[in-house]
Amino acid sequence: MAAEGVAREFEFDCRPESDQSFGNALAKARSGDRLTVDDAIELLTTGSDHEGIDHARKERVLEAADRRRAAVVGDEVTFVANLNNNVTTACDTGCLFCNFKDPAAAFESDSPGESPGFTKTPNESRRIVERALNRGIYEVTSVSGLHPALALDDEHRAILASLDDPPEYRPPEVYATDPGTYVDQISAMSVGGVHVHSMTPEEAAHARRGTEWSYREVYDRLANAGLDTVPGTAAEILVEEVREVICPTKIDTQGWITAMEAAAAAGLSTTATIMYGHVENEAHRARHLKRVRDLQDRTGAITEFVPLKFVHENTPLYERGLVDGGPDPVEDELLIAVSRLFLDNVDHIQSSWVKYGDERGLKLLSCGADDFMGTILSEEITKRAGGSFGEARSIGEYVEMIDAIGRRPVERSTDYTERRRVDPDDPPHGPQLGPRADGTPLIER
Repeated sequence: MAAEGVAREFEFDCRPESDQSFGNALAKARSGDRLTVDDAIELLTTGSDHEGIDHARKERVLEAADRRRAAVVGDEVTFVANLNNNVTTACDTGCLFCNFKDPAAAFESDSPGESPGFTKTPNESRRIVERALNRGIYEVTSVSGLHPALALDDEHRAILASLDDPPEYRPPEVYATDPGTYVDQISAMSVGGVHVHSMTPEEAAHARRGTEWSYREVYDRLANAGLDTVPGTAAEILVEEVREVICPTKIDTQGWITAMEAAAAAGLSTTATIMYGHVENEAHRARHLKRVRDLQDRTGAITEFVPLKFVHENTPLYERGLVDGGPDPVEDELLIAVSRLFLDNVDHIQSSWVKYGDERGLKLLSCGADDFMGTILSEEITKRAGGSFGEARSIGEYVEMIDAIGRRPVERSTDYTERRRVDPDDPPHGPQLGPRADGTPLIER
């Protein structure tokens, strides 16, 4: 283990080296040819024969990505009126990049003291979503810890209870709050026509543990309960030698891909993510992009790609000295740009104001990104890791910022099938696509 505050160097088999040249890779990117992993490595490093980033070459990559963005999606910048309603922070998975979790034992009825986290009942989730629906949201996003009492449904709970040694399961009566089942929670949040965006591949794995059910069976049951789309988080870096360091007990690369294919087969569109800037290198990032692109070639279900900057401050990776920080702004720019150039089958690339802040987030909209996330109303995961860019965004703020950079603000649905251009000169600005939205401002400054 490295000394506290001193980042450890990892000897990975996968290195940021290639037989390609930067000039050839850039020429292919500019012409719209499909890029290889070697091309992506060259663009991400601005030439693997150089030490550090060549800033003149970097600008050429950003320009190519911005031109591609304009050709694919034009000058619109999209956002969605949404609410985050995460069900529980109880989780014993032990991912080293995460500070959202709390030990599940802290939620037991006889646990001394009070846990800093939370678990919500299905009725609480329903009330939270109902209130936000009345304020005009289109979507509720729910990504939660793997609470040991959570099962897919009553049948799954009965199966787990019947096993002599059920995997990662304890009955709900052990805990102060019963989270219900995944089906209970999805049904509770599926109120009034709101769009439910939930059940990551990792949660789907939790929802089939102890059974021989396929991921397709899990997603079919969730879709019947009201699930509309699936967030492709838990991807982190889709290379096993990285996952063995940062999340060794989490779903593996093939498991993530299998779950995403099953969600698509169940008729659910998805997003896909990358969580970068920790122990991985540019070759890992390039291979991750290739796996996402191959998945999209097979399914066509991915509506947007979401780069997630590693926020390091309160995470075990940082506290144990395995990293000394997160990615720098140049890495952010190149990751967004190469994502746009490499993922020729995914139209939308997100810039997250929660991860990057407003100034940097707007800058990334000129590096290949075209989506600026959502209103959120309550952000919990990044905040607990040390993020400091806020928890909510108003439609008015979106319109003001997007108009200021000369782009067109557009309210969208989760899957981009519904879009509404917002006129900056016609305030007040509020959501209109949600089931109960009437243009009233979602939040006041």
